[in-house]
Amino acid sequence: MSLTISYSLLLKRIIILDVLVIASGFVLRAIGGTLAIEEAISSWLIICTIFLSLFLALTKRRSEIIALGENAATVRKTLAGYSPQFLDQMINTATAACLMSYSLYTLDSNTVAKFGTRNLAFTLPFVMYGLFRYLFLVHHHNIGESPETALLHDKPIILCIILYVGTVAAIIYL
Repeated sequence: MSLTISYSLLLKRIIILDVLVIASGFVLRAIGGTLAIEEAISSWLIICTIFLSLFLALTKRRSEIIALGENAATVRKTLAGYSPQFLDQMINTATAACLMSYSLYTLDSNTVAKFGTRNLAFTLPFVMYGLFRYLFLVHHHNIGESPETALLHDKPIILCIILYVGTVAAIIYL
């Protein structure tokens, strides 16, 4: 609650910190969810969530700037501090960090012990494709403001998610 209030009163006006706070909100929800089901969460999974949330927040900012054009700073003053090129650099960093942390999560000794396999690493191509496909949609169709649009309507992403879930299930349960 105090993070939300701090964001509303101050943090949303500070470049870079605004997207970091947005991303941290998703991380807190993920941690809260694991506490609610009384399940321990992997440190690597927290890190994956941080970078995926940051990736989504940055692509949202990029889409806002592209959609609003020269009016971006009048709608939200913080947007004046961003450029598509600067956001692209941060998006690239978040993407690489997300992929690396997911890779390390799949190979972590605790993950291997929990699921009884090292084969979760074979799901990495689906994660890579999903992120890269989403980036394609952000750059070519400016959908970053609405990630749910891609998740619900983009057939390649939907197929990727189905194949990912199926592969995870097969690796764990077969």
